[in-house]
Amino acid sequence: MAQPMPTGAKLTAAICFAVVGWVLANYYAQNMPDASAAGRIREAAGVLGALVGWMVMGPSVGKGYVEAAGAGIKTAVVLAVVALFLLALREMLDNSVRMRYDGALEAIVDVFQTMAKRSEALLSLGVFGTILLGGIIGGLLTENAGRRWK
Repeated sequence: MAQPMPTGAKLTAAICFAVVGWVLANYYAQNMPDASAAGRIREAAGVLGALVGWMVMGPSVGKGYVEAAGAGIKTAVVLAVVALFLLALREMLDNSVRMRYDGALEAIVDVFQTMAKRSEALLSLGVFGTILLGGIIGGLLTENAGRRWK
């Protein structure tokens, strides 16, 4: 199956949402109850933001600036949810190495319980502002790049 070629819009989306992911993780880590356990969450969110920007926002260009702003917000929300899932998955893997689960189903259920528990740190103005403003700015820059470099 033929894959579409990389474009300037996809590269711009990857760069913009890598920055959005890093800033989002920075605000998220400040609101975590155990901020010392954040580890390399900022760097991981930056890499994840680049991937999500490339795959979600990159193909959404060419429909106008209003739709690009909406697609940017959608991309930022997808980034936040996927980052939260991967954070919970990492915590589950750490717990499973320590043999804290009786079975595989308990470990899988714990991923979603951890996501629900960790999502409380998303309820801050910094996180919401990053999702909203970062998504809009990233979407508009990606649309502009799509119009300039075809």
